[in-house]
Amino acid sequence: MNHIYEKLQKAYRSFQEKIEFRPQVALVLGSGLGNYGNHIHVEATLAYSEIEGFPVSTVPGHTGRYIFGYVGEVPVVCMQGRVHYYEGYEMSDVVLPIRLMKLMGANTLFLTNAAGGIKQGMHAGDLMLITDQIASFVPSPLRGANIDELGVRFPDMSRVYDLRLQRLAKKAAMDLKIDLQEGVYIQLPGPQFETPHEVAMCRTLGADAVGMSTACEAIAAKHMGMHVVGISCISNLASGISPFSLSHEEVQETADRVAEQFESLVTRVICQI
Repeated sequence: MNHIYEKLQKAYRSFQEKIEFRPQVALVLGSGLGNYGNHIHVEATLAYSEIEGFPVSTVPGHTGRYIFGYVGEVPVVCMQGRVHYYEGYEMSDVVLPIRLMKLMGANTLFLTNAAGGIKQGMHAGDLMLITDQIASFVPSPLRGANIDELGVRFPDMSRVYDLRLQRLAKKAAMDLKIDLQEGVYIQLPGPQFETPHEVAMCRTLGADAVGMSTACEAIAAKHMGMHVVGISCISNLASGISPFSLSHEEVQETADRVAEQFESLVTRVICQI
């Protein structure tokens, strides 16, 4: 058995031994959404440390557990804290949590993050619907021998983000009177923030927002046949655009400031899926 798949199966057995719950939607809570668990009718929680072989997030503000429960009538599993490639994990470990949520039963993946704004006219605090992505600067989570149990060797990535879910998100934003931006997200390795010339490169490539997560998760999910939707909180303007120095504190402060609006949008979308 492929060692990556074997590790995934061990994690799945750890889940089965502790939790009896079958989610429909998987939600990754990025910076600013860490308290979203307060909006869920919680049935159970499972700390990452209780799952065999599970990578543990080391980023401040990322709690490190799964939450199982209901948003409205929709059964969901939420990642309260994600794992990043820059923390030193192999990419297969970074996406293990996503693959595990698919095995739990979730067919839809809702990705959220905090990102730097590149697109002209963006402001800190904007929300951006991800319409496509660029993941060429980090290793593919599908590198190595294909795991046939999860998906095909050469999966189609012409539509990573589901069009129907994008329409739901835009309708939800309209109903809530939220000015929802749209754009392309690019993932860079991190953990350092980008230089002004790196941001200029990203803009030339067609990116509208830049971050250190999400794109690799979307690839793994698409490989497994999940329907993916993603929304970025533009927590700051990227280097060379913002006149100020960048810091994680600024990212967290902005994400916290718009958390209520972000939470309302996420809830409305999930209830309509």
